[in-house]
Amino acid sequence: MTSVIDDEAPPVEESKELAAIPMDKLAKVYRKMAARIQELTQAYENEVEELKRQQDTVKIALKDQMLALGVSSVRTDQGTVVLSTKTRYNTQDWDSFKTFVLQHEAVDLLEKRIAQTNMSTFLEENPGLVPPGLNSVSEYAISVRKPTK
Repeated sequence: MTSVIDDEAPPVEESKELAAIPMDKLAKVYRKMAARIQELTQAYENEVEELKRQQDTVKIALKDQMLALGVSSVRTDQGTVVLSTKTRYNTQDWDSFKTFVLQHEAVDLLEKRIAQTNMSTFLEENPGLVPPGLNSVSEYAISVRKPTK
């Protein structure tokens, strides 16, 4: 494993020892770690993207062969290949779609998740109004930015 901690930073063994290290050195080490994470992540994403591109080419070949044979599944020594139809839905007119959902009381057409920014804004604008069953979790976050020159 490659270490991003240089000679300036003492070896890190316990979090108590970290408290004794000056913040400028901790920030430097943190930024080096972040840069290494970004580098590794980019290399990983590039390789995965290439593999997915190759996999899509193979999928097209499998689909073409199955359509030509007129079959929906084929058992091979390497596994069963299944051809199915997947339909996805979207809208280009959210206002009309929301009106439709409300008119037909069809809220189950929507996925169960809360728009985080919209909920935060709603709660700020309506301090005494909280939807039933709403939970929230707040936590501290640390970020270290490059120094300005």
